[in-house]
Amino acid sequence: MTDALRPMTRQRLYEQVIERLRQYAAEGGLRAGDRLPAERELAQRLGVSRASVKQAIVVLEVQGLVEARHGGGTYLVRDSLDAEPVEKMVERRRRLPEVLEAREALETKLAELAAERRTEDDLDAMRSALALMAEEIERGGPGTEGDRLFHAAVTAAAHSGLLAEFMRSLGHQIAESRTESLRQPGRPARSLAQHRAILDAVAARQPRQAATAMRRHVRTVAKVRLLDWDPDTP
Repeated sequence: MTDALRPMTRQRLYEQVIERLRQYAAEGGLRAGDRLPAERELAQRLGVSRASVKQAIVVLEVQGLVEARHGGGTYLVRDSLDAEPVEKMVERRRRLPEVLEAREALETKLAELAAERRTEDDLDAMRSALALMAEEIERGGPGTEGDRLFHAAVTAAAHSGLLAEFMRSLGHQIAESRTESLRQPGRPARSLAQHRAILDAVAARQPRQAATAMRRHVRTVAKVRLLDWDPDTP
């Protein structure tokens, strides 16, 4: 059935605040590292409650666009505040737990099989992916492409066509969970270290240790601010 006649939604006040902040940053030429006005000042200038401003800041923080430092203000992480629509965040928040459950089930088994079946070429692919991820992080990026290539290399090393097909069918959702995880402060370096532990176990042909290392990694991926965010809490 068509979705065109679904109930109308009214834009939340904090969504309007986000749009005003985006305009403010663009018109003021703000860049990464620049500070936004204090919440109290923003509330006064916009004519809204501090709760609405705080919720807007939380949304921008969840998206990795700003960093709210305790007692030290809010700073841009990127050169703009082009935020993703809140409704897309709500939808991703709804499906993310099931995606993470599927990832843990599939990738833990893939790591176990990779430790049993991997070839030297498979190991080379994993090492190359981690080298790229390390370079991306060193340049200040989240390491997304290296992360993607590493998990693809583990999947290939398992030499299971059916499991690989399952992973491909979840490609878009897995990419979303990867982006969500790697935007968490300090997460890229931690993920890189966990990937290296997985590689060490696969290289040593230790299936149980490889599965354990992968499970620990995916459970870390599951710890994202998006899942703690409530779009309707003031």
